[in-house]
Amino acid sequence: MDQAEGDLEHARSDRKHGFYEWACFSSHQAAEKAVKAVFQKMGAEAWGHSVADLLKELSKRHSVPGELRNGGLELDKAYIPTRYPNAHPSGSPRTRYTEEEARRLIEHAERIINFCADLLSGI
Repeated sequence: MDQAEGDLEHARSDRKHGFYEWACFSSHQAAEKAVKAVFQKMGAEAWGHSVADLLKELSKRHSVPGELRNGGLELDKAYIPTRYPNAHPSGSPRTRYTEEEARRLIEHAERIINFCADLLSGI
């Protein structure tokens, strides 16, 4: 969970400095690591990088709000194209992400981290 919180801070810093693509990617990473922290605490394996899939799997053991799963879907869309220059029809990822997207993905990650922190306090 410590790494998830650090990645979230990284996302906030990148947004502040105009690195919106990296803010989006770091938001994804923060959420992924938070959900994996819950699995780790439960003594369970968690594979893959899809936040939505991880939350779906977690929902088999804990109630996961649909809003979080939808946020996971949006975060997943930032996993690959934020990092690779050939992921878009033209232009680099740096030119394809906006401050609004970064803000929104940071908020998704914050909600997922808070949810996971609450679960961890009860496990």
